[in-house]
Amino acid sequence: MNCNSHLFRNLPPEVRLALTRRQFLGAGTNVLGAAALGSLLGGQSTTFGAQAAARSVPHFAPKAKQVIYLHMVGGPSQLDLYDYKPGMQEMFDKDLPDSVRNGQRLTGMTSGQARFPVAPSKFSFAQHGQSGMWVSELLPQTAQCVDDMAFIRSMHTEAINHEPAITEMQTGSQIGGRPCIGSWLSYGLGALNENLPTFVVLVANPTNREQEQAISSKLWSSGYLPGEHAGVSFRSKGDPILFINNPPGVSPELRRRSLDGLNALNTMTLDSLGDPETRTRIQQYEMAFRMQSSVPELTDLSQESQSVFDLYGEEARKPGSFANCALMSRRLVERGVRFVQLYLNNWDHHGNLTGRLPSQCKDIDQATAALIKDLKMRGMFEETLIVWGGEFGRTIYSQGGLTKENYGRDHHPRCFTMWLAGGGAKGGAIYGETDDFSYNIVKDPVHVRDLHATVLHLLGIDHERFTFRSQGLDFRLTGVEKANVVKALLA
Repeated sequence: MNCNSHLFRNLPPEVRLALTRRQFLGAGTNVLGAAALGSLLGGQSTTFGAQAAARSVPHFAPKAKQVIYLHMVGGPSQLDLYDYKPGMQEMFDKDLPDSVRNGQRLTGMTSGQARFPVAPSKFSFAQHGQSGMWVSELLPQTAQCVDDMAFIRSMHTEAINHEPAITEMQTGSQIGGRPCIGSWLSYGLGALNENLPTFVVLVANPTNREQEQAISSKLWSSGYLPGEHAGVSFRSKGDPILFINNPPGVSPELRRRSLDGLNALNTMTLDSLGDPETRTRIQQYEMAFRMQSSVPELTDLSQESQSVFDLYGEEARKPGSFANCALMSRRLVERGVRFVQLYLNNWDHHGNLTGRLPSQCKDIDQATAALIKDLKMRGMFEETLIVWGGEFGRTIYSQGGLTKENYGRDHHPRCFTMWLAGGGAKGGAIYGETDDFSYNIVKDPVHVRDLHATVLHLLGIDHERFTFRSQGLDFRLTGVEKANVVKALLA
């Protein structure tokens, strides 16, 4: 009896949740095998710490309860959007001083260049709002909202290539297989609407598709967290979610009976083995059935007024456009989705920046401003945190040919710009400074893990106390290195 009690305490937590003490004691040697197998397969916690961590959040009163994360895949150029460097006009086509580059690691795309000529931004800038934030002419409508936004001009990361950089921005680690921030929040804070997923992913289609990066489902994986916390990807064409509709000849009543029979079989397996993935499958089947009613209403934009389409633009009527996805993001959080991840590709401007960047900005400008205004009009802005940014920035020096009318920029992890809005972020804040070349940070650096700590803080979570045990280690989104909440960004 004592031996079995000890074994029960040391089973993975997800197994303990699904396995009663009586089942455990009655299972005898089968449980011994399950415990050993769980250990060999890298099972979860050997203590109750993981579940206790989930139940204890929020740790304090949150400012935000939902998040819309707008990820610009490819790395937007801070130099051409938000980090105004007028002094660079006099440096046109001059070599970037070695003292500025200071031996920085370069990508293979520019490391072989004979020289690194400075490429000033072709676009004009102006100050906006009471904050006086400098914004490029490419984002005139977003510029109207700067006093609702908290800018970070000193973001930095170690990753210099897209895959590890995007992975780190989403999961806190350059190594794949970790849970993304949406999964962490789903796990810790749970659902607000049982008829919709807690975490939804939207992938918008850019107007220009010249140089897109891969966007894989591993970016919204639950990693070592229970499988039900993975993001659910909504499609822009056809059924929003694959197989959500019944096939021809299958009535809702027949689908319900089929699911009941399938769930009965899965429950028998769960009772027998306590496999956490079986429990996840049962939950997913039930969620899919409930979504058959909730998703059609969610995706039916005919309910929206003409004034809404005037706000977001007529592109919002086009499935898969950024404007359509931005409007869908509002509808998702309005119905209780906890975390919406919206990706827009094609920000990787190694060449033809002045030919491609304007179309990217046109895709997002009106819709981004509309999202902020829409949330404010509906009284949702203060409880919805919007995050905007890419995985790194771009270099001041040109990649390839350089003229005053066109140039390209390579990846630049040393400094880039992101912003937060709503959800307790301090509107009008401008944090961090870069040097005259927008190449190095000279004041108030913010690492990716600092950003994650700040986002968690706005949701009422102490990042140091929010952990999940896997393979004998207590993991957290912000990792083991020091991470700081950026208090200057908090309202």
